[in-house]
Amino acid sequence: MSGILAGKRILITGVLMESSIAFHTAKVAQEQGADVILTAFPRPTLTERIAKKLPKPAKVIELDVTNDEHLARVEDVVREELGGLDGVVHSIGFAPQDALGGNFLNTPFESVSTAMHVSAFSLKSLTMSCLPLMQEGGSVVGLTFDAQFAWPQYDWMGPAKAALEATSRYLARDLGKQNVRCNLISAGPIGSMAAKSIPGFSELADVWNHRSPLEWDMSDPEPAGLGVVALLSDFFPKTTGEIVHVDGGVHMMGA
Repeated sequence: MSGILAGKRILITGVLMESSIAFHTAKVAQEQGADVILTAFPRPTLTERIAKKLPKPAKVIELDVTNDEHLARVEDVVREELGGLDGVVHSIGFAPQDALGGNFLNTPFESVSTAMHVSAFSLKSLTMSCLPLMQEGGSVVGLTFDAQFAWPQYDWMGPAKAALEATSRYLARDLGKQNVRCNLISAGPIGSMAAKSIPGFSELADVWNHRSPLEWDMSDPEPAGLGVVALLSDFFPKTTGEIVHVDGGVHMMGA
């Protein structure tokens, strides 16, 4: 099969709904010639059901990125299925409800710790679990929501995304010698499961109705998925530590 990912083997996390960026990343990756394996938590059966809507079958493995036993078995499971990896997609984020929705000043550290572990530290954990599978180099791509700004209702997910962005840069620094690139897509708001868990998300998303130079469709995750696939491909062989905005241009608007 031809395509910009022809012959590449890609592990993708976070496929929970057909409306998710991760699902569209998997879809486009397969259309572009990749062999894809998916991870899921806490309900692999949900991901297996959604995966049936992809162009080709994709194996689903259970992976809790905060569980060391789960992380330790990734290498063996993926090696048996695909032989190795050329790319990894980190599409994982979570914060407890008391860390969102205007509760920033009252959130306990336990909730902040959970948000940081799942949403930021897991990029390092997942990458290191997959690193032995990328013997000839590869591309790690994560998803962020522009952490330069304080967004309404986003609260502790903002610092978590800032930590994710810093983690990506340090991974890029330390893994370059192994020809592993690490980049992020900073996507505009999408009506995904993660978005729906944020109280008052519509207030945050409304910014795009007024400030986006390009018309933004919150129901269309494919542009972000296309961006992820581009960074997984060989079209960015010397790009690492970068954050590519797929947000209609909102990131560069002053007022």
